[in-house]
Amino acid sequence: MLQRSACFLCCLLSAVGAAAPALASDDPQAAAPVKSSEVAAPVESPQVSEPVKSSRLRSPEDGWLDLSLALDQAYGFVPLLVPITEPAVGEGAAGALIFIDKPESDPAGGQGRPNLSVVGALGTNNGTRGLFAADMRNWRNEHVKTLVGAVDASVNLQFYGIGRDPALEHDPRTFNLDTTAGTFQVKRRIGESRSWIGVGYVMASTRIRFERDPPAESLPRLDTDSRVGGLLPTITFDSRDNLFTPSKGNYLDASVGLFTKALGSDDEFQRVNLTAIHYRPLADNVTLGVMGSSTLSFGDTPFYLHPFIVLRGVPLMRYQGEQTAQLEGEVRWQFWRRFSVVGFAGTGRAWRDDRRGSSSTSVNTGGAGFRYELARKYGLHVGIDAAHGPDGMAYYVQFGSAWFRP
Repeated sequence: MLQRSACFLCCLLSAVGAAAPALASDDPQAAAPVKSSEVAAPVESPQVSEPVKSSRLRSPEDGWLDLSLALDQAYGFVPLLVPITEPAVGEGAAGALIFIDKPESDPAGGQGRPNLSVVGALGTNNGTRGLFAADMRNWRNEHVKTLVGAVDASVNLQFYGIGRDPALEHDPRTFNLDTTAGTFQVKRRIGESRSWIGVGYVMASTRIRFERDPPAESLPRLDTDSRVGGLLPTITFDSRDNLFTPSKGNYLDASVGLFTKALGSDDEFQRVNLTAIHYRPLADNVTLGVMGSSTLSFGDTPFYLHPFIVLRGVPLMRYQGEQTAQLEGEVRWQFWRRFSVVGFAGTGRAWRDDRRGSSSTSVNTGGAGFRYELARKYGLHVGIDAAHGPDGMAYYVQFGSAWFRP
């Protein structure tokens, strides 16, 4: 569940962005015109002008709502209360405080990435509940960065099998994952390049409860308790112009999860994830984005950690396999002032090939949405997407890009 549990830890955990056009000063001064006294006098006395303070919630450039100045202050934060419309967990809400520190480094020497901390809670009408916290921080003029995260959640989901499973396709089993997890990651920049190498560690303890056991052929081994612990080596290239809503650049990432008993895991298994994201301006105010990713699992992987298709319009964990791959494209047009519209389409495939035989399933999705540029200095656009997939319509509140990567 680690991938869209990143959507649950984003819909739960993730982090930050920066750099775009600099805003005007927080405290601009305008000199009042010098006026003569209404009573004639031999010498005119000029009026002393008072500084005109701009609102921290409005841009000094265009007067529109903008949180850049508020975020630039010490302990600047964005309070969020957003609806949850993820089809897999029902309707609900997530509340969070997102603290963003303005960049301290010279963008010429780094990428101007700010630090970010988030703490929050969520709940839905199917009984899902959760608390989460995360912190991403840059050190040594953006040559080292760290990510720390924790989550405690009880999530109710549907199990449809690994690969295409006729026994569960129209009769899924409801189950609960009661999870406490934590992770730490450190990355080191390679020289002055845009490339990073890193390593992390994750530990999670999970209790699993099914309302009805799935058929034996669908899930040969059914554990009620599961503990995983493993190393997460990674290599990343990142040339995006900001982290929240990029308009140009590339993000390439290859990571491996190595879970063994020596590192605290009940089972021996591995996960490999490959991600490539490309952003390109097509014209003034028009941006093309393309995302492709694939996740592979090997060994004795717990069923809830088998990869699943991650696309707008596809419910969480609906299409699982031993391997998955997806491709999604998006066009965003900032058609008027701070307002944008987006259109997107995607395709994904999940498959397995094991002692139970081979099976696969494919899905296609598409949809549209809108955005408002909420913090121009940080490149942050927010909005909502409506997506259609094989299981109907779904709606997603977006804080930054739908393909958010820290």
